[in-house]
Amino acid sequence: MSTVLAAATPWGEIWPLLQPALGQTMAMIVVSTAITGVLGLLLGVLLHTTGRDGLRPLPPVNALLGLVVGIGRSVPFIVLLAAIIPFTRLVVGTSLGTSAVIVPLVVGMTPFYARVVEGSLREVPRGLVEMARAAGASRLQTTLKVVLREAAPGLVGGLTITLVAIVGFSAMAGTVGGGGLGALAIDYGYNRYDGNVMLATVVLLVVIVQLFQFAGDLVVRRISHR
Repeated sequence: MSTVLAAATPWGEIWPLLQPALGQTMAMIVVSTAITGVLGLLLGVLLHTTGRDGLRPLPPVNALLGLVVGIGRSVPFIVLLAAIIPFTRLVVGTSLGTSAVIVPLVVGMTPFYARVVEGSLREVPRGLVEMARAAGASRLQTTLKVVLREAAPGLVGGLTITLVAIVGFSAMAGTVGGGGLGALAIDYGYNRYDGNVMLATVVLLVVIVQLFQFAGDLVVRRISHR
């Protein structure tokens, strides 16, 4: 059985297709990264604080948090998309579209960033923490003014890595009605065999990743030399 190839979209008509998809993708990336950054930071701080060498060791709490994070990191994103559809509908009222994709993106990437945060906090010299405590700083003050400040370059670098992963997952979400550049690549580039749209989508995703990576690296360099 022969396959009839559709004519490739003329280059002059591609930008009107890309523009709305780009807006949807950027919305997914920005909102998901912001929420993931906040939740992942809080969860990572809790993991570090309640750990064996933390400021407030609580082994049972730490074990429970570690189990939740471990499970969250173990589920492939494409499976997670389908598995939490009822939760997604509960939160945003639908399982399709840009807003619906943000929910699994946050659920899937928060455990990942939490581990990055925990690892960055572990790199803070123990002596600095002990000095702060000896000087009379509370646990909260030590965490905010010493631990997080010293770990800032690693936290920003980790958030950049997380953001890049979110870009890839947001494109993957296009296969299940998530909208954005991923949906455009599937609908036109794959289903209609439109090589021009596929190439333009890939190039645009690469540019987005490189711009975010450059910005993240720039911020890390600046705060590392303060």
